[in-house]
Amino acid sequence: MTWLIILAFTLSSSIDNLGVGLSYGIRKIHVSFGKNLLIAIICFVMSMGGITFGVWLSTILPGMLPVIFGALLLFIIGIRIILLAKPRKNEPSKEALQPKNGQSIFKNPEEADFNKSDEIGWGESILLGIALSANALTNGVGAGLLGLSPVVISLTAAIGSFITVWAGVKLGSKVADVQVSSFTIGQFGTVISGLLMLLLAFAAFY
Repeated sequence: MTWLIILAFTLSSSIDNLGVGLSYGIRKIHVSFGKNLLIAIICFVMSMGGITFGVWLSTILPGMLPVIFGALLLFIIGIRIILLAKPRKNEPSKEALQPKNGQSIFKNPEEADFNKSDEIGWGESILLGIALSANALTNGVGAGLLGLSPVVISLTAAIGSFITVWAGVKLGSKVADVQVSSFTIGQFGTVISGLLMLLLAFAAFY
């Protein structure tokens, strides 16, 4: 059961990376091995930080409170992720007309190729890694509150990050523009990520 929970955490933390990878693939943007490894390392560090904080919280909260808070956090994260996947109207906005900057990556990680070089640079990789690791950080807090192994969760999250970015870029030109109802494949993956978080929230009590 523990390994199933760890697998669900890994999938939830990494599935957004797959969506971003698909977006890069269809636009022929290359993510080299080294850059992808850097993104995975950032994912490991942020996941470890989140879990460490969660473990610390679990030591100062009495009784079942760590489990309750952990499950509540995962539930909130799951709802938020699902809402973020809601299809948006393709209307030009002020943001679309502004130059890309660091802040835009955190809103839209797929826009990390600032200089339109068709390859992610080192600086862009760092910003992208931080943006993509937001789920790993918050999921880590929940995992720590539930008493899961920090090293195992962080390692699997990092490995999942590396594999999903790589696979997304490879598959991007073939499936990134496929629609599932009103959702793109990337958005559909985000919904799955949110549903996994909701399942983990309920599983925490069993």
